[in-house]
Amino acid sequence: MTYESSSPPLSRAELGPDSAASRLAPQLAQFAAVARLEHVTQAAQLLGMPQPTLSRAVARLEGELGVQLLARQGRTVRLTRAGRLLLGSVERALAELERGAEAARAEADPAAGRVAFGFLHTMGTDAVPALLRDFRAEHPKVRFQLVQDYVTAMLERLRAGELDLCLVSPLPDAPDLTARPLDEQRLYLTVPVDHRLAGRRRIRLVEVADEPFVAVEEGYGLRAITDGFCAEAGFVPRIAFEGEEAETLRGLVAAGLGVALLPPSLVPRPGVVELEVTAPRTRRAIGLAWVTGRPLTPPVAAFRDFVLSRRGRLLDHD
Repeated sequence: MTYESSSPPLSRAELGPDSAASRLAPQLAQFAAVARLEHVTQAAQLLGMPQPTLSRAVARLEGELGVQLLARQGRTVRLTRAGRLLLGSVERALAELERGAEAARAEADPAAGRVAFGFLHTMGTDAVPALLRDFRAEHPKVRFQLVQDYVTAMLERLRAGELDLCLVSPLPDAPDLTARPLDEQRLYLTVPVDHRLAGRRRIRLVEVADEPFVAVEEGYGLRAITDGFCAEAGFVPRIAFEGEEAETLRGLVAAGLGVALLPPSLVPRPGVVELEVTAPRTRRAIGLAWVTGRPLTPPVAAFRDFVLSRRGRLLDHD
């Protein structure tokens, strides 16, 4: 779920060697210090710089703007009307900059930073909650942004920097991504309870080559895996219905609308039977992916290492 702010978007300043923002930004904090203290020498001491250097910096700012910002009165100074107008905007800009810097520091805080973690819909009911519970036992203040999506969309967000880590299947094979296998999950052929094969325990996938299938939409990893297993069995599945959630597909199967290759259900689902497929070996690899070479913040690195330590124990084996 995505939340969007109702505040109007901020307009961005023009940047470039001749833009006002580029020319003036380095001098604004110096001007604010002088304006707050109304004393150049005290402001220079606060900033840790020589008083003549600060005086020249404020003079350059006045020259850039073409207005007088300060009225000198001996060793003290007073803001002109133009100076007061500028100071209001400068104080808001500096406060926003401080908030941004603090947010950036908080993001990388080893104890209380944030991890943007994407994962498959089918991992959200048991595997991911268990991972988060066990990790938070050792890192109770680390915050998480959780995103459930299909593989293609998650990898796009991973590359764009919106996500730090992704739990995916199949594992991506791309030079800009690093992927580490964690576990394998058996996929069962799910059929209606009154299906001709419902009394069997094991089947070969080719036995349902002429059956209608229900499957997730194209772009989902499970769809690519389903198509691949069917091709390995020697046929192209006839997709009757497409959905986004495994439980929705199970419901379609229970209604007699087709069969499906699905991960095991956590709780028995009325109206369906799960059959083990002996040929081909219908298992999918599940792994963790991140962008190759991109530095990870301490909380992200800690969570990555924790997840990798669960290799072979991510799922309950059947």
